[in-house]
Amino acid sequence: MSADNPAGYASGIDEARERLVAFAGRCTGEQWNCAPLEGDPRPVGVVVDHVADSYEYLAGWMRRILAGETVTVTADIVDGLNAEHAVTAAAVTQAEAVDHLRRSGADLSALVAGCAPAQLAAGNGQVERLAQVAIRHADNHRAEIEAALAG
Repeated sequence: MSADNPAGYASGIDEARERLVAFAGRCTGEQWNCAPLEGDPRPVGVVVDHVADSYEYLAGWMRRILAGETVTVTADIVDGLNAEHAVTAAAVTQAEAVDHLRRSGADLSALVAGCAPAQLAAGNGQVERLAQVAIRHADNHRAEIEAALAG
């Protein structure tokens, strides 16, 4: 995990995103369209684009928290966002997903990098936790898919 400061978290987000971008670029068409994760019907491409989509809602939540709003994040809220995304991204191409990852990840990274260190504590530490989630999320999905495809 990156250092516990805005620049460190931003760097961690960028690095994890680029590892996922590199993985996406190595996928064959067959791999991109298969669903290798047990219990998850989403094709690899949808899961990759899901990370890009999550960067957008994480950034939105961070902006609201930094503006002083109370933001409630629950598993049901996240599951709903994921289910909606799975439908809208069903035909995402590799190029589209990579572009989406780069664009939304850069936006999130810039938001985090632009925070003052004390702002990480906003929302009772929510901003920092969401930055940590952004890093782990990309790496966890990439590692899980790579292991499934290798097995």
